[in-house]
Amino acid sequence: MPSFGLLLMKLGRASALLLLLLWVVGCKERSGAAATSAPKDIELLNVSYDPTRELFAEINVAFAKDWKAKTGQNVKINQSHGGSGKQARAVIDGLEADVVTLALAYDIDSIADKGKLILPDWQKRLPANAAPYTSTIAFLVRKGNPKGIHDWADLVKPGVQVITPNPKTSGAARWNYLAAWGYVLKSELGDLALARRPEKSVELAAAEAKARDFVTALFKNVPVLDSGARGATTTFANRKIGDVLINWENEILLAVREMGEGFEMVTPSVSIRAEPAVSVVDKNVDKHHSRAAAEAYLRFLYSDEGQAMGVKHHYRPTAASGAARLASDFPKLQLFTIEEAAGSWRTAQKTHFDDGGVFDQIYEPK
Repeated sequence: MPSFGLLLMKLGRASALLLLLLWVVGCKERSGAAATSAPKDIELLNVSYDPTRELFAEINVAFAKDWKAKTGQNVKINQSHGGSGKQARAVIDGLEADVVTLALAYDIDSIADKGKLILPDWQKRLPANAAPYTSTIAFLVRKGNPKGIHDWADLVKPGVQVITPNPKTSGAARWNYLAAWGYVLKSELGDLALARRPEKSVELAAAEAKARDFVTALFKNVPVLDSGARGATTTFANRKIGDVLINWENEILLAVREMGEGFEMVTPSVSIRAEPAVSVVDKNVDKHHSRAAAEAYLRFLYSDEGQAMGVKHHYRPTAASGAARLASDFPKLQLFTIEEAAGSWRTAQKTHFDDGGVFDQIYEPK
């Protein structure tokens, strides 16, 4: 094949210039095609609740590496944290989350119902009702457990100061409240699975009256309500207020690990199965053209790697693969569900936490 120089010698001046021009244009086209074939970098915003900072700091790095390997695209995940109810309101009011990873399903329902940003079937689109990991509610006490806190009944003793967040703004606080409520129902009724049968209505009403008295007494022992779970931990551990902290099991295990020998975890005899939930924010991912990455990000939470990271940060796994093995080191206790304790999250919110609900009726601000 003749070289480019020989072609120039054999062709006339005009033909040579034309050939040169065509060659340069072809090079530019090939260069442009190569440039446009590289995926454009993308950013996601994960709006989450209080205690997930450490978990997602690790998840985000691992997912970005996995996504880059699979697609060639760089992805950066930004985080926003706060009380779950406040975070849901921020998304409804315009914070353009691509995904939400919130403390309870009701907060995502609110984004779907009030903001019209998430499709109503969101909880059916991922395994385990869109809860990639679970937790429960436990206690943190000071070293030596000077007030002798061992179970829920100890929280209403005179002279015991209890730290818990505000149920109006915090998902953890609503789980705390319903864990205490369910404890009384279970103590009175035995099998919560049978409690909501029509023939049990009289017994259920009597048990709920006792549960109301119990949470009234509990919140009389609460000196301050923080807006979120992490703020409550700071109040108890750093500001040294209170004798016992009620909080997520994962938050308490983290506190014991990070803050040394000044604290002890207490696992009550019975508590609630807490199910933080996740969803893409449909309207926003379609606007941002980020649906593929956002959906893959949430699926990554169910992967073996994502589940192992959850366990590392003290969340109980839900994915079938390896879940029993990964969950074996968690404290053993009886767990009941939100359905058993309160019917559903929508019912619980309306009954207990909406304006004028039971919490407003029983809580007297200090």
